Amino acid sequence: MRIIAGIWRGRPLIAPAGDATRPTADRTREALFSMLISRLGSFEGLKVADVCAGTGALGLEALSRGAAHCTFVERERTAVEALRSNIAKLGEAAILGSEVRAIAAEGFKGGQFDLVLIDPPYGSGLGQKVLPQIGLAPGGWASIETAKNEEVAVPGFTVEAERVHGKARITLLRRDSSDQPA
Repeated sequence: MRIIAGIWRGRPLIAPAGDATRPTADRTREALFSMLISRLGSFEGLKVADVCAGTGALGLEALSRGAAHCTFVERERTAVEALRSNIAKLGEAAILGSEVRAIAAEGFKGGQFDLVLIDPPYGSGLGQKVLPQIGLAPGGWASIETAKNEEVAVPGFTVEAERVHGKARITLLRRDSSDQPA
């Protein structure tokens, strides 16, 4: 596993041993970021949230490509250790090591993230539960990775694109304009 592009291109990332963390495969991550760059144009200056961060590969990729800040959210202890190690090797960022749902309800309202990357355990439905609770800026984008046979539907959000890569389905969403804060 490595950083695909940007200032840290080619840098290796470590993952914890065991099955508790399922890092996004390099090819799937490359496809996701290709989908995002075609819509965003650039990651420069973006405020990103990497939810169910695991090793932090998604958030670190965004930082490598120019995002201004990434908040990582992870609760699994061995994944947090791997995430901290990966960040220490590459640079500084914020880590919140707590339960995703609790943080979303308490700490993400009004966060105004430009991009939210959610990679929950397959079959959990957690991405769909958490996304409405995260402060997504007007015009912001969200990505939820699921198993290829899982459908994603989030009230207040429109599915803009879906792609299947191996065992993974990537769903890009935007908040409905009628749901945007005034």
